[in-house]
Amino acid sequence: MNNSYLRECGSNVVSVSDDLVVLDKTVFYPTGGGQPCDSGSINGLSVVNVFKRDGVVYHQVVGSLSVGDKVHCVIDWNRRYKLMRMHTAAHVISAVLSNEAGAKSTGGELGLEQSRDDFSVENYSRELLESYIQKANDLLKSNADIKVYSMSREEVLARPEMVKLEKGLLPLDIFRIVEIVGVDAQPDGGTHVHNTREVGQIRLLRVENKGKGNRRIYFALG
Repeated sequence: MNNSYLRECGSNVVSVSDDLVVLDKTVFYPTGGGQPCDSGSINGLSVVNVFKRDGVVYHQVVGSLSVGDKVHCVIDWNRRYKLMRMHTAAHVISAVLSNEAGAKSTGGELGLEQSRDDFSVENYSRELLESYIQKANDLLKSNADIKVYSMSREEVLARPEMVKLEKGLLPLDIFRIVEIVGVDAQPDGGTHVHNTREVGQIRLLRVENKGKGNRRIYFALG
């Protein structure tokens, strides 16, 4: 949550149930917020799924580990870095649509080759959305740094432009904020790059009408 560039760490196994392993610390990102989990290895054993339940991160491992084992965790960095770039791109797109069209995010899913974002926006056309993507690409060229910090619920509510989700804020007292300096700031739990120059260029793939006022945008990175 503090450093998306951590690729490995030492850890200890605190519980094992079938192929699900819980560690005392981990660099593996669990599926959540539209971002897929990390893959990688624990002591050379493949990690094929990571998820969070009741505040506990579970690692699905192909192979056998035991409680008390001292282990070494390594994520698939190429996979993680692609998702970091995609996630930062999604935030820039969200910022542009919010500023230009007052759109709120209604969902999304990051992928390695393409991602999608759903927005509540009434007026749209392929040409209009292309212009928004061009503005997003112009912002990426600003070489903006990305910062991560915490804010209280009261502080976030005092800045309504930070709330990009149509459903509003989660029921939390403290929020992790991802700020793209000069571009966007919003509560978020995902992994991001350090600077927008790492993202590359956004390409609009296609647009779908998902019902009244809801548009789905598919995009990729060049």
